[in-house]
Amino acid sequence: MEAFNIQAGVALQNAQLFNTVKQQEQMQRDILRSLSNGVISTDKAGNIIAANESAMSILGLNADDKIEGKSITELIAIKEGDFSKWCNDALSGADIKYTQQYYPDRTLVMGGKEEHSINLSINSIADASENQQVRGALVVMEDISDEKRLKSTMYRYMTQELAEELLKLDDAKLGGDRKEVSILFSDIRGYTTLTENLEAEEVVSMLNEYFESMVEAVFKHKGTLDKYIGDAIMAVFGSPLPLEEHAWMAVQTALEMRQRLRDFNHRRHSMNKPRIDIGIGINSDTVISGNIGSSKRMEFTAIGDGVNLGSRLESVTKHYGCDIIISDNSFKPCQQHIWARELDYIRVKGRNEPVAIYELVGLRTDRVEAKKLDAIAHYHKGREYYLNRQFTFAKAEFNKAVEIDSHDHAAMLHVRRCKHWLQSPPSDADWDDGVWTYKDK
Repeated sequence: MEAFNIQAGVALQNAQLFNTVKQQEQMQRDILRSLSNGVISTDKAGNIIAANESAMSILGLNADDKIEGKSITELIAIKEGDFSKWCNDALSGADIKYTQQYYPDRTLVMGGKEEHSINLSINSIADASENQQVRGALVVMEDISDEKRLKSTMYRYMTQELAEELLKLDDAKLGGDRKEVSILFSDIRGYTTLTENLEAEEVVSMLNEYFESMVEAVFKHKGTLDKYIGDAIMAVFGSPLPLEEHAWMAVQTALEMRQRLRDFNHRRHSMNKPRIDIGIGINSDTVISGNIGSSKRMEFTAIGDGVNLGSRLESVTKHYGCDIIISDNSFKPCQQHIWARELDYIRVKGRNEPVAIYELVGLRTDRVEAKKLDAIAHYHKGREYYLNRQFTFAKAEFNKAVEIDSHDHAAMLHVRRCKHWLQSPPSDADWDDGVWTYKDK
């Protein structure tokens, strides 16, 4: 009975051990199945032991194709480099530097004709009982084909929902289309002066927190992050997918960025850190938008005269002492929803056609102080006189606006212009319908 009990105990223990091994095997299979990268394991001789579904897909094989026991060097052919040598180096274990090999952006040749772009890793599998001995190799293939590259690019610049919707429509491709969009540029004022006394870690931390908040505002209103340009942000509304109210979405984003900046500066003030100011420019126009670049490195962006104007409007905010300037094309679709004042009629560098520009004050639903509205009324009256070359009356109205708001840089700018024209009255050729030309960027 004692011997029988011992045998029964051993049998029970073996059964439990067998169950544990089976569970671990199932877990390993599930892990391999869940990986998006293709994974193939081999024995010491380089013969395939197992491959996950992603590997079969990358190799263009069906799930029921039997590849176990085949030589991996016969199954995989790489256009650039000697795959057979790489595998043999990993399996020999003679040199530790070959136990972990990585070959980015390689071309997988399938059937002698079809090609596939992959990042390739070859790692030695050590013996469980003796780490110095090699039991096989693990080959990992990361799919970086055009479709995968495209998905990666899309997820960088827009919300996951928008990217997936775009990919379903098969509207994302190398190249561009003309689209009606709104372009938003934002930039930190005096960035160089602000950061010259900060440590590198402080600058990076500040920018990361700032960008995180501002890009959230862009995504919230269905915008696409086009790029970071140093401390600047470029966002597009209406591309890659059409957006009927793209100007309204861009305007709401700018106003939310203004509020988020206040919160950001409040946190910085509580930590005795300097506040930052930003300028924002918005323009709506037809631009060329799409994935532009090479098949191996593309960037989703928008180009054209309308984009350049958006950038110029962000730059001129400092001349008028305001934080948000929008073009006439962006103002018209939104004028029933916003408080704004027509600042000027300008011509910017690189563009012959003049454009009316507006300071974005706030939403109609926002409470605006009566003094602010009074100052805007005097400013608009001054602009009427100014455009009719009645500079004495114009100067008086602009001065009234300055009396109400001593920080009204736009009104003070026009006071100086009126003084200039009163001293040197413009001829018809000089006047150019009151358009002011900016020669700098």
